Formats: sequence, C-alpha cells, structure tokens
Amino acid sequence: MSTTPSVNSKNFLNSDVEIKGTLRFTSELTFDGKLEGDITSEGILNLGDNAVVKGNLNGNSVVLRGKINGNVTAQERIEIKAKTELFGDVRSAKLIIEEGVTFVGKIEVNPNKVAPITQPQPHGGEAAKTGELSKSGGF
Repeated sequence: MSTTPSVNSKNFLNSDVEIKGTLRFTSELTFDGKLEGDITSEGILNLGDNAVVKGNLNGNSVVLRGKINGNVTAQERIEIKAKTELFGDVRSAKLIIEEGVTFVGKIEVNPNKVAPITQPQPHGGEAAKTGELSKSGGF
C-alpha cells in the first residue's frame, strides 16, 4: 500500500471536525467543520454549509458556503453560494456570487491581471499655475 497521496485525491473533513492552526493541501478538499486559522492550497477548496472559518483562505479555486470571517484569495475563481456569510475581502481572476449571500468587504476581480492606470502627476510649473503651494511653503 502506497502512502503517497494521489495527485487527484479528494479529501473530506466533516462537520464534527474542529481545527486550530493552518490547513494545507495540494489537490481538492471539502471542509465542513470549524477552523480557527488559515487554509492554503494549490488546489480546489470547497466549504460546506456547516463550515465556520475564522481565518484567511488562499487557493487556486474556492467555493464558499457557511460562515467565513477572513479574506479569500484565489488564482482562478471564487464562487460564493447562496446563504453564505462572508466578512472579509475577496480577490480573484473570476468571481461568481449567488443571490442570498451576505457579504461585507471589498472585491478585486482582475481576470487579465491588468495593472491599474495611475493619474499623471502635475509638474512643478503646473502646480504653481493652479495655485497650489509648493513643498517649500511658497508659490
């Protein structure tokens, strides 16, 4: 019997599981328990309806259900299912939010990973023309 996990292995932690600390995995995990800590993965994270997480989630693809108090980051996509309660910021290339979600936080969706365009700063001469004070305190 091999102790090496399969590359496509699927793992499941039931609602009777309580964890304090960081949870890491590489393939796919369905978590339906309670966690006080972070989840980090290169794979797919599915939170169940009974999941309660106080910590940050970071994965390739994340499907949210249950109650989450923390930030969620995914390289590919985040899907927030109906009745989910999320208090934290979301950052991903793709985002799907179903009707009936409670969400308090900020969203950053950037599928093309485009850098924001900054406004050009006025040159020293332009600042004087607009009546702004220079750093030396005079015009």
